[in-house]
Amino acid sequence: MMKKKEDALVISQEMLANDIYSMWLKTEAASGAEPGQFISMYAKDGSRLLPRPISICEIDRGAGRLRVVYRVTGKGTGTEEFSRLKAGDTVPVIGPLGNGFPVGKAKGKNAFLIGGGIGVPPILELAKQIECEKKHIIVGYRDAQTFLREEFAQNGELHISTEDGSVGTKGNVMDAIREQALKADIIYACGPTPMLRAVKAYAEERGIECYISLEERMACGIGACLACVCRSKEKDHHTNVHNKRVCKDGPVFLSTEVEI
Repeated sequence: MMKKKEDALVISQEMLANDIYSMWLKTEAASGAEPGQFISMYAKDGSRLLPRPISICEIDRGAGRLRVVYRVTGKGTGTEEFSRLKAGDTVPVIGPLGNGFPVGKAKGKNAFLIGGGIGVPPILELAKQIECEKKHIIVGYRDAQTFLREEFAQNGELHISTEDGSVGTKGNVMDAIREQALKADIIYACGPTPMLRAVKAYAEERGIECYISLEERMACGIGACLACVCRSKEKDHHTNVHNKRVCKDGPVFLSTEVEI
């Protein structure tokens, strides 16, 4: 069913780290949202017609609220406009969009929940909802600005990596996994493509079931424009080629389904 655009109410907004903002929105999208999905947010500046896909960080269905944590990508951008919004303002949104993480697959298993960069926020709601035997949350940052760290620590066994070594393991999430000799039966991951490529290779070498959330530039956000396709193992029924639409078929895929 086609989602409708609505004016979401900004409940609160704060800066968590350099260029990283957290916003709570009152929105109808909260009623059906799942971990790993996203919303499309529209700038009110008429020169920017296309929405910005923003991952869902937390879901409060009871209060009809969603939390998004996003990075401002530069001056004059839609995300820079969003960062100026204050409580009481409204912002046009559509959502929830895409397919989220298959939370139920982890029951009775040891799970890795991996996030890197601006792929860290979607892991929080996943960590809150997932039920598994052992929950390792492994998140990677550039430096000591480890946003959402406290929330993660309340929802699983937390392991941090930083590129500069200021907190946790020096290096990336895979370095943290090796340093701590962590083991998993199932993996969920969201982050930049190089990280996902490494996670995918790690999982497939060991025969571990793995779900990855792809980052991709999107235009329409609803699967109509084919601007965000990725290479797939099987032919897509929509285009009859080896492509999948990240916004519609994903953003979460079984790692063996896609090539990155």
